[in-house]
Amino acid sequence: MGVKFKDIVSPKPINFQDLNGRTVAIDAANSIYQFLSSIRQRDGTPLMDEHGRVTSHLSGILYRTSSLMEKGIKPIYVFDGKSHTLKGETVNKRIEIRQESEKKWKEALGKGEIEEARKYAVRSSRMSPDVVQGSKKLLKLMGVPYIQSLSEGEAQAAYMVHNGDAWAVASQDYDCLLFGAPRVVRNLTISGNLADLELLELDIVLDNLEITREQLVDVALLVGTDFNPGIKGIGAKTGLKLIKHEKDLFGAINKTEKSWDEFGADPQILRELFLNPEITKDYEIKWKSPDKEGIIEFLCDEHGFSEERVSSAIKKIKKMNSTQKSLEDWF
Repeated sequence: MGVKFKDIVSPKPINFQDLNGRTVAIDAANSIYQFLSSIRQRDGTPLMDEHGRVTSHLSGILYRTSSLMEKGIKPIYVFDGKSHTLKGETVNKRIEIRQESEKKWKEALGKGEIEEARKYAVRSSRMSPDVVQGSKKLLKLMGVPYIQSLSEGEAQAAYMVHNGDAWAVASQDYDCLLFGAPRVVRNLTISGNLADLELLELDIVLDNLEITREQLVDVALLVGTDFNPGIKGIGAKTGLKLIKHEKDLFGAINKTEKSWDEFGADPQILRELFLNPEITKDYEIKWKSPDKEGIIEFLCDEHGFSEERVSSAIKKIKKMNSTQKSLEDWF
Protein backbone atom coordinates (compact mmCIF):
# COMPACT_ATOMS: atom_id res chain seq x y z
CA MET A 1 0.00 0.00 0.00
CA GLY A 2 2.56 2.55 1.10
CA VAL A 3 2.07 6.06 2.42
CA LYS A 4 -0.45 8.24 0.58
CA PHE A 5 1.56 11.28 -0.54
CA LYS A 6 -0.07 11.91 -3.91
CA ASP A 7 -1.61 15.20 -2.73
CA ILE A 8 1.69 16.78 -1.69
CA VAL A 9 4.37 15.19 -3.88
CA SER A 10 4.53 15.93 -7.59
CA PRO A 11 6.80 13.77 -9.74
CA LYS A 12 8.21 15.04 -13.02
CA PRO A 13 7.74 13.19 -16.31
CA ILE A 14 10.75 11.50 -17.87
CA ASN A 15 11.27 9.07 -20.74
CA PHE A 16 13.25 5.91 -21.34
CA GLN A 17 16.10 7.85 -22.90
CA ASP A 18 16.67 9.51 -19.52
CA LEU A 19 17.38 6.03 -18.10
CA ASN A 20 19.67 4.82 -20.87
CA GLY A 21 22.84 3.45 -19.29
CA ARG A 22 21.40 3.79 -15.78
CA THR A 23 21.33 1.08 -13.15
CA VAL A 24 17.92 0.80 -11.48
CA ALA A 25 17.15 -1.09 -8.26
CA ILE A 26 13.70 -2.57 -8.80
CA ASP A 27 11.44 -3.20 -5.83
CA ALA A 28 10.79 -6.88 -6.61
CA ALA A 29 7.62 -7.31 -4.54
CA ASN A 30 6.10 -4.15 -6.01
CA SER A 31 6.84 -5.23 -9.58
CA ILE A 32 5.88 -8.88 -9.19
CA TYR A 33 2.51 -7.87 -7.72
CA GLN A 34 2.03 -5.67 -10.78
CA PHE A 35 2.75 -8.63 -13.04
CA LEU A 36 0.42 -10.92 -11.10
CA SER A 37 -2.32 -8.30 -11.16
CA SER A 38 -2.11 -7.07 -14.73
CA ILE A 39 -0.94 -10.06 -16.78
CA ARG A 40 -4.22 -11.95 -16.83
CA GLN A 41 -6.86 -13.21 -19.21
CA ARG A 42 -9.91 -11.09 -19.95
CA ASP A 43 -11.97 -12.68 -17.15
CA GLY A 44 -9.20 -12.08 -14.63
CA THR A 45 -7.75 -15.58 -14.63
CA PRO A 46 -3.95 -15.42 -14.27
CA LEU A 47 -1.70 -16.99 -16.89
CA MET A 48 -1.11 -20.63 -15.99
CA ASP A 49 0.69 -23.63 -17.43
CA GLU A 50 -0.97 -26.98 -18.17
CA HIS A 51 -0.44 -28.05 -14.56
CA GLY A 52 -2.35 -25.05 -13.20
CA ARG A 53 0.76 -23.22 -11.97
CA VAL A 54 0.59 -19.43 -12.22
CA THR A 55 3.08 -17.98 -14.71
CA SER A 56 2.03 -14.32 -14.91
CA HIS A 57 5.06 -13.26 -12.88
CA LEU A 58 7.45 -15.24 -15.07
CA SER A 59 5.99 -13.63 -18.16
CA GLY A 60 6.37 -10.17 -16.66
CA ILE A 61 9.93 -10.72 -15.52
CA LEU A 62 11.06 -12.11 -18.86
CA TYR A 63 9.33 -9.81 -21.33
CA ARG A 64 9.30 -6.52 -19.45
CA THR A 65 12.79 -6.89 -18.01
CA SER A 66 14.22 -7.82 -21.40
CA SER A 67 12.47 -4.79 -22.88
CA LEU A 68 14.10 -2.54 -20.27
CA MET A 69 17.51 -4.04 -20.98
CA GLU A 70 17.04 -3.52 -24.70
CA LYS A 71 16.54 0.16 -23.90
CA GLY A 72 19.88 0.27 -22.11
CA ILE A 73 18.53 0.06 -18.54
CA LYS A 74 20.50 -2.14 -16.13
CA PRO A 75 18.05 -3.73 -13.64
CA ILE A 76 18.73 -5.12 -10.19
CA TYR A 77 15.80 -6.75 -8.40
CA VAL A 78 15.61 -6.34 -4.63
CA PHE A 79 13.51 -8.82 -2.63
CA ASP A 80 11.90 -8.28 0.77
CA GLY A 81 13.29 -10.06 3.79
CA LYS A 82 11.46 -10.67 7.04
CA SER A 83 8.74 -8.11 7.75
CA HIS A 84 8.86 -6.15 10.99
CA THR A 85 6.31 -7.22 13.58
CA LEU A 86 4.65 -3.80 13.34
CA LYS A 87 3.72 -4.59 9.74
CA GLY A 88 1.58 -7.50 10.88
CA GLU A 89 -1.69 -5.56 10.87
CA THR A 90 -1.06 -4.30 7.33
CA VAL A 91 -0.23 -7.82 6.15
CA ASN A 92 -3.40 -9.20 7.73
CA LYS A 93 -5.50 -6.50 6.07
CA ARG A 94 -3.98 -7.33 2.71
CA ILE A 95 -4.81 -11.00 3.22
CA GLU A 96 -8.41 -10.10 4.06
CA ILE A 97 -8.69 -7.90 0.98
CA ARG A 98 -7.30 -10.66 -1.26
CA GLN A 99 -9.63 -13.28 0.20
CA GLU A 100 -12.70 -11.06 -0.14
CA SER A 101 -11.70 -10.05 -3.68
CA GLU A 102 -11.21 -13.68 -4.70
CA LYS A 103 -14.67 -14.49 -3.40
CA LYS A 104 -16.25 -11.62 -5.37
CA TRP A 105 -14.23 -12.55 -8.45
CA LYS A 106 -15.66 -16.08 -8.48
CA GLU A 107 -19.17 -14.74 -7.83
CA ALA A 108 -18.87 -12.33 -10.77
CA LEU A 109 -17.59 -15.12 -13.01
CA GLY A 110 -20.57 -17.24 -12.04
CA LYS A 111 -22.89 -14.43 -13.13
CA GLY A 112 -21.00 -13.92 -16.40
CA GLU A 113 -19.96 -10.38 -15.40
CA ILE A 114 -16.54 -10.48 -17.06
CA GLU A 115 -15.45 -6.87 -16.52
CA GLU A 116 -16.53 -6.95 -12.88
CA ALA A 117 -14.74 -10.27 -12.43
CA ARG A 118 -11.45 -8.89 -13.73
CA LYS A 119 -11.69 -5.91 -11.37
CA TYR A 120 -11.82 -8.17 -8.34
CA ALA A 121 -9.33 -10.66 -9.78
CA VAL A 122 -6.64 -7.97 -9.88
CA ARG A 123 -7.07 -7.37 -6.15
CA SER A 124 -6.82 -11.07 -5.34
CA SER A 125 -3.17 -11.42 -6.42
CA ARG A 126 -0.89 -13.12 -3.90
CA MET A 127 2.86 -13.67 -3.92
CA SER A 128 3.49 -17.19 -2.66
CA PRO A 129 6.92 -18.64 -1.81
CA ASP A 130 6.78 -20.54 -5.13
CA VAL A 131 6.29 -17.27 -6.99
CA VAL A 132 9.29 -15.72 -5.23
CA GLN A 133 11.55 -18.73 -5.84
CA GLY A 134 10.48 -19.02 -9.47
CA SER A 135 11.17 -15.32 -9.99
CA LYS A 136 14.66 -15.62 -8.52
CA LYS A 137 15.41 -18.70 -10.62
CA LEU A 138 14.42 -16.93 -13.83
CA LEU A 139 16.42 -13.81 -12.99
CA LYS A 140 19.49 -15.96 -12.35
CA LEU A 141 19.04 -17.71 -15.70
CA MET A 142 18.64 -14.31 -17.38
CA GLY A 143 21.88 -13.12 -15.81
CA VAL A 144 20.07 -10.33 -13.98
CA PRO A 145 21.36 -9.73 -10.42
CA TYR A 146 19.03 -9.76 -7.45
CA ILE A 147 19.59 -8.83 -3.82
CA GLN A 148 17.90 -10.47 -0.84
CA SER A 149 17.15 -7.81 1.75
CA LEU A 150 17.21 -8.48 5.47
CA SER A 151 13.92 -6.65 5.88
CA GLU A 152 12.16 -4.11 3.63
CA GLY A 153 13.25 -4.33 0.00
CA GLU A 154 12.52 -0.62 -0.49
CA ALA A 155 14.93 0.25 2.31
CA GLN A 156 17.65 -1.93 0.78
CA ALA A 157 17.09 -0.43 -2.67
CA ALA A 158 17.19 3.10 -1.21
CA TYR A 159 20.53 2.32 0.43
CA MET A 160 21.92 1.00 -2.84
CA VAL A 161 21.04 4.23 -4.62
CA HIS A 162 22.44 6.31 -1.76
CA ASN A 163 25.59 4.17 -1.91
CA GLY A 164 26.00 4.76 -5.64
CA ASP A 165 25.32 1.15 -6.69
CA ALA A 166 22.16 2.19 -8.55
CA TRP A 167 20.88 5.45 -9.98
CA ALA A 168 17.28 5.15 -8.79
CA VAL A 169 14.76 2.87 -7.12
CA ALA A 170 11.92 1.65 -9.33
CA SER A 171 8.73 1.42 -7.27
CA GLN A 172 5.19 2.74 -7.18
CA ASP A 173 5.39 3.54 -3.48
CA TYR A 174 6.38 6.89 -1.99
CA ASP A 175 7.86 4.99 0.97
CA CYS A 176 11.20 4.87 -0.84
CA LEU A 177 11.56 8.59 -0.15
CA LEU A 178 11.04 7.94 3.56
CA PHE A 179 13.84 5.38 3.44
CA GLY A 180 16.09 8.04 1.94
CA ALA A 181 16.17 7.08 -1.75
CA PRO A 182 17.69 10.06 -3.64
CA ARG A 183 15.68 9.17 -6.76
CA VAL A 184 12.57 7.06 -7.38
CA VAL A 185 11.21 6.08 -10.80
CA ARG A 186 7.53 5.24 -10.99
CA ASN A 187 5.67 3.19 -13.66
CA LEU A 188 8.85 1.55 -14.97
CA THR A 189 7.57 -2.03 -15.00
CA ILE A 190 3.87 -1.35 -15.50
CA SER A 191 3.94 -1.43 -19.29
CA GLY A 192 6.23 -1.07 -22.25
CA ASN A 193 6.67 1.98 -24.45
CA LEU A 194 3.38 3.48 -23.27
CA ALA A 195 4.44 3.81 -19.65
CA ASP A 196 4.17 7.33 -18.26
CA LEU A 197 7.49 7.36 -16.47
CA GLU A 198 7.78 9.65 -13.46
CA LEU A 199 10.78 10.70 -11.43
CA LEU A 200 10.83 11.72 -7.79
CA GLU A 201 13.97 13.38 -6.44
CA LEU A 202 14.21 13.52 -2.66
CA ASP A 203 16.09 16.83 -2.49
CA ILE A 204 13.57 18.52 -4.77
CA VAL A 205 10.62 17.05 -2.85
CA LEU A 206 12.02 18.34 0.44
CA ASP A 207 12.83 21.76 -1.02
CA ASN A 208 9.34 22.12 -2.48
CA LEU A 209 7.71 21.11 0.80
CA GLU A 210 10.21 23.16 2.83
CA ILE A 211 10.82 20.37 5.32
CA THR A 212 13.57 17.90 6.25
CA ARG A 213 13.55 14.17 5.59
CA GLU A 214 12.89 13.60 9.30
CA GLN A 215 9.84 15.84 9.04
CA LEU A 216 8.71 14.00 5.90
CA VAL A 217 8.77 10.79 7.95
CA ASP A 218 6.75 12.53 10.66
CA VAL A 219 4.14 13.59 8.08
CA ALA A 220 3.94 9.98 6.90
CA LEU A 221 3.43 8.70 10.44
CA LEU A 222 0.54 11.13 10.91
CA VAL A 223 -1.05 10.02 7.64
CA GLY A 224 -0.39 6.31 8.17
CA THR A 225 2.19 3.84 6.88
CA ASP A 226 2.53 0.09 6.56
CA PHE A 227 3.75 0.11 10.17
CA ASN A 228 1.10 2.32 11.80
CA PRO A 229 -2.49 3.36 11.06
CA GLY A 230 -1.87 7.09 11.43
CA ILE A 231 -4.32 9.55 12.92
CA LYS A 232 -7.88 9.29 11.67
CA GLY A 233 -8.93 12.33 9.68
CA ILE A 234 -5.39 13.51 8.88
CA GLY A 235 -4.38 13.38 5.23
CA ALA A 236 -1.15 14.42 3.57
CA LYS A 237 -2.00 18.13 3.28
CA THR A 238 -3.17 18.43 6.88
CA GLY A 239 -0.23 16.39 8.13
CA LEU A 240 2.23 18.58 6.25
CA LYS A 241 0.66 21.74 7.63
CA LEU A 242 0.82 20.40 11.18
CA ILE A 243 4.46 19.34 10.92
CA LYS A 244 5.55 22.62 9.37
CA HIS A 245 3.79 24.60 12.08
CA GLU A 246 4.60 22.37 15.08
CA LYS A 247 8.06 21.30 13.80
CA ASP A 248 7.75 17.59 14.64
CA LEU A 249 5.46 14.65 15.32
CA PHE A 250 5.23 15.25 19.05
CA GLY A 251 4.14 18.85 18.66
CA ALA A 252 1.63 17.88 15.99
CA ILE A 253 0.01 15.20 18.14
CA ASN A 254 -0.23 17.56 21.11
CA LYS A 255 -1.83 20.14 18.84
CA THR A 256 -4.51 17.70 17.69
CA GLU A 257 -5.07 16.50 21.26
CA LYS A 258 -5.11 12.94 19.90
CA SER A 259 -3.97 9.94 21.91
CA TRP A 260 -0.61 8.33 21.29
CA ASP A 261 -2.44 5.02 21.54
CA GLU A 262 -3.72 5.59 18.00
CA PHE A 263 -0.19 4.97 16.74
CA GLY A 264 -0.07 1.49 18.20
CA ALA A 265 3.69 1.76 18.71
CA ASP A 266 6.42 3.97 20.12
CA PRO A 267 6.84 6.91 17.67
CA GLN A 268 10.62 6.76 18.04
CA ILE A 269 10.61 3.11 16.98
CA LEU A 270 8.44 4.00 13.99
CA ARG A 271 10.80 6.79 13.01
CA GLU A 272 13.82 4.51 13.22
CA LEU A 273 12.19 2.01 10.87
CA PHE A 274 12.51 4.62 8.14
CA LEU A 275 15.53 6.65 9.22
CA ASN A 276 17.76 3.70 10.19
CA PRO A 277 16.28 0.60 8.57
CA GLU A 278 17.84 -2.83 8.71
CA ILE A 279 19.81 -3.39 5.48
CA THR A 280 22.64 -5.57 4.28
CA LYS A 281 25.85 -3.97 3.10
CA ASP A 282 27.30 -7.31 2.05
CA TYR A 283 26.04 -7.87 -1.49
CA GLU A 284 27.46 -8.40 -4.96
CA ILE A 285 26.12 -6.91 -8.16
CA LYS A 286 27.14 -8.60 -11.38
CA TRP A 287 25.31 -9.02 -14.67
CA LYS A 288 25.99 -12.24 -16.55
CA SER A 289 25.33 -13.49 -20.03
CA PRO A 290 21.88 -15.16 -20.19
CA ASP A 291 21.68 -18.96 -20.10
CA LYS A 292 19.56 -19.50 -23.21
CA GLU A 293 19.26 -23.26 -22.84
CA GLY A 294 18.38 -22.94 -19.15
CA ILE A 295 15.72 -20.30 -19.83
CA ILE A 296 14.10 -22.36 -22.60
CA GLU A 297 14.13 -25.49 -20.44
CA PHE A 298 12.57 -23.63 -17.49
CA LEU A 299 9.97 -21.59 -19.37
CA CYS A 300 9.22 -23.63 -22.49
CA ASP A 301 9.73 -27.22 -21.42
CA GLU A 302 8.51 -26.83 -17.85
CA HIS A 303 5.87 -24.10 -18.16
CA GLY A 304 4.76 -24.20 -21.80
CA PHE A 305 6.01 -20.80 -22.97
CA SER A 306 6.43 -20.15 -26.70
CA GLU A 307 10.05 -20.90 -27.63
CA GLU A 308 9.91 -18.32 -30.41
CA ARG A 309 8.82 -15.54 -28.04
CA VAL A 310 11.28 -16.60 -25.35
CA SER A 311 14.15 -16.65 -27.85
CA SER A 312 13.15 -13.17 -29.00
CA ALA A 313 13.27 -11.91 -25.41
CA ILE A 314 16.72 -13.44 -24.92
CA LYS A 315 17.94 -11.56 -27.99
CA LYS A 316 16.70 -8.33 -26.40
CA ILE A 317 18.74 -9.05 -23.29
CA LYS A 318 21.83 -9.41 -25.44
CA LYS A 319 21.02 -6.51 -27.72
CA MET A 320 22.55 -3.26 -26.58
CA ASN A 321 21.17 0.16 -27.15
CA SER A 322 23.11 2.02 -29.85
CA THR A 323 24.49 4.41 -27.24
CA GLN A 324 26.04 1.56 -25.23
CA LYS A 325 29.67 0.78 -26.03
CA SER A 326 29.63 -3.01 -25.95
CA LEU A 327 28.19 -6.03 -24.23
CA GLU A 328 31.34 -6.36 -22.14
CA ASP A 329 30.48 -3.08 -20.41
CA TRP A 330 27.66 -4.96 -18.66
CA PHE A 331 29.11 -8.38 -17.92
